[in-house]
Amino acid sequence: MKAINEMTMKLELFVLPVSDVDRARAFYEKAGFRLDLAKDVTEDFRAVHLTPPGSEASILFGKGLTTAAPGSAQGLYLIVTDIEEARAELVGRGIAVSEVFHDDKGIFFHGHDGGEVVHDSPGQERLAGPHPERASYGSYATFSDPDGNGWVLQEITQRFPGR
Repeated sequence: MKAINEMTMKLELFVLPVSDVDRARAFYEKAGFRLDLAKDVTEDFRAVHLTPPGSEASILFGKGLTTAAPGSAQGLYLIVTDIEEARAELVGRGIAVSEVFHDDKGIFFHGHDGGEVVHDSPGQERLAGPHPERASYGSYATFSDPDGNGWVLQEITQRFPGR
């Protein structure tokens, strides 16, 4: 039962810091993101809005939108129902994606650079291939856009209760 005055919040949009708007747009369209808006308002203000396939949340980048350093966004998760299929789709589109991996303890994954995992967090050990039982939330692959903004594919086939 919903509590009285319970607020609903949905993450809808993430502003992504990029150095070259046209290069970023080409990359995300190549990756299969849907173009929702491309607007050149002034010479100093441009906006490109794209949405990953099947997502309710979108990304926005451009010129004059953020002071964050290009490539500084990390740990952006794209949830997929079949990690190997999603990886193959992106690779087929010309996107460099890490091999599929899992954590030996099934812990939330973080830490990569340029599409390749470069370190494990304390208590975390990466193992090659998808989770042996294909446990939901257990298999990952990573990729980065041309600026180094880091994305994580995560396989979820059954959500935790309440999600």
